[in-house]
Amino acid sequence: MKKLNWINPIKGALLVGLLLSLTGCAGQNAGPTDGRHAGGPPADSQVMEDHSQQVQPSIEGSGRRGGSRRKEQQRPAETPPSAELMNGGTLSRAEAAEETNAEPLFLQQTDWAKLFHGINGSAVLYDPAENCYRVYNQEAAIIQRSPCSTFKIISSLLALENGIVDPGQSVRTWSGEIFWNGDWNRDIGFDEAFRTSCVWYFRQVIDEIGKDRIQDGLDHLAYGNRDISDWDGRLNSNNQNPALTGFWIESSLKISPKEQTEVMERIFGVHSDYSRETIDRLMQVMLLPESEETGIMIYGKTGMGKAAGVVIDAWYTGFADLADERIYFCVHLDETANEEVSSSKAREIAVEILEGYFR
Repeated sequence: MKKLNWINPIKGALLVGLLLSLTGCAGQNAGPTDGRHAGGPPADSQVMEDHSQQVQPSIEGSGRRGGSRRKEQQRPAETPPSAELMNGGTLSRAEAAEETNAEPLFLQQTDWAKLFHGINGSAVLYDPAENCYRVYNQEAAIIQRSPCSTFKIISSLLALENGIVDPGQSVRTWSGEIFWNGDWNRDIGFDEAFRTSCVWYFRQVIDEIGKDRIQDGLDHLAYGNRDISDWDGRLNSNNQNPALTGFWIESSLKISPKEQTEVMERIFGVHSDYSRETIDRLMQVMLLPESEETGIMIYGKTGMGKAAGVVIDAWYTGFADLADERIYFCVHLDETANEEVSSSKAREIAVEILEGYFR
């Protein structure tokens, strides 16, 4: 299919006016710690004028294939107004997204720099109800990086859906090898393996899921570059222990912070086609206990990767609920000279951003 060219300025102005009336994001403020309910267009809301700079869309329903516990009702492939306007109503939502890389036309640049305290990184909040992204450091937010242990959300999802992990009988036997993390040096079950991010446990789980089902799962979720070619993780320059390496740890698989939020929505959103049992179990292990005190229920997973002993990726991604509102988030930290970069720091920043968002 031929790539779509940008419409002329006059049509562009008409499109912008129409989309302002259709897109909730355009009428909301989103400062570093402000609320979202003040009226009037935000000063930092931007229309992405350069096609090549537009953020990748959330592709609902594209590339999805069935699984053993998925509901028969699949995600509806609705065509948003922006896709219809851009090509005369001839493309589906997925086709428009893939052809133009143009949804959404509106996002809000945010200034959360003070929360990063000089650490290089990016943050994304995705509100599918408004079809809106709030982004800090847009350039970094669309760069694909190794997901590291945030991938345990995906491996857990696929293991639970395919019966590889039975939460009631999930304990695996420790080999006796001494690992750097003392929490891993024991027989361990699913819940603790997830919470302690036990790599050897999930290395076994992923091998049992197998390449075909992993690839199918990544295609179904449109997960980053979907590349599992380095299955054993031999590209990892920081660790050569086969129990602690894999395609998801500084290897072939890559995903951007923005794509992380979209994948979270495909799993935990209202149109998710995964079983209720699986989703409930994932939410149990992803819940940040201390978040219950604030009333904002935060569910997430950290991840961290090194190269030559230096942290180059630190993540916290997931979603947060307050009353009947759900927002999807991702914070990624990059290598920063003379600064401590860690997944716990990424989580701390994410919590601050979310508390400010819901305030």
